[in-house]
Amino acid sequence: MRTISIHDPDDPRIAGFRHIRERDLTGREGLFVAEGEVVLRVLASAASRCRPRAILLAQKRVEALADVIASLPADVPVYAAPQVVLDGIAGFALHRGILALGEKPATASVEALLCDVRADDVFVVACGVGNHDNMGGLFRNAAAFGARAVLLDDLCCDPFYRKAIRVSVGAVLRTPFAVGTRASALVEALRAAGVEVLALTPSATERLADYRRSGPVAVVLGSEGPGLPPEVIGRCRAVGVPMAGGFDSLNVAATSALALYQMTSNGDHPEFKR
Repeated sequence: MRTISIHDPDDPRIAGFRHIRERDLTGREGLFVAEGEVVLRVLASAASRCRPRAILLAQKRVEALADVIASLPADVPVYAAPQVVLDGIAGFALHRGILALGEKPATASVEALLCDVRADDVFVVACGVGNHDNMGGLFRNAAAFGARAVLLDDLCCDPFYRKAIRVSVGAVLRTPFAVGTRASALVEALRAAGVEVLALTPSATERLADYRRSGPVAVVLGSEGPGLPPEVIGRCRAVGVPMAGGFDSLNVAATSALALYQMTSNGDHPEFKR
């Protein structure tokens, strides 16, 4: 099996993997670190929009990943290290024992993603979502319900942060997305493309459960706490989820799952015609 043994945490060949927590905060110049077997398999798959650059495994994980290693392009190095060396490279105990360095895909524009909207398209719009767990959850749900793309405003966090990729179970690596400017501009771009835009907000008088779509649709989701700005809600069809016990909001990832289910549960989406 084609692996390169690493015995020194300071080996220059694995510099891209060193101290991954700190480097998540400073950027990686077009690269990202993926962690765990599920994410690695997505990165190595034909569905990935990203190219693997290098793989670093705990020696004990090599045999179980033989099929993934064999599927990688010949120019992608696969490094293997004892667990203690791997922990020294990462800067903490890396129990999963699997890291990959990947290249981010070419940046897509909002206009490019909206140039050929189809009647069954569903879009997810994130407004000011700065929590990486929530960002990963949004991408996971978008992929699970067959969303066409995710649109992020300029206040959102980077979906290629290691934790966001992990929470998304690799969906960040395969789901088309674009980063725009203000959320209100994203809404206007969607409307100009013929997409109905829903805003999930506790202030809505229309229930999400009563909504029935008749064409392409987008759902706009805000950060927990502040929620969506009034100027964004005013440009959308406001819908909400009634709650008991004085609660006025759900976790944004949970809300996205409810909304996407409602938009696709009528079976019109081609992903569910099987």
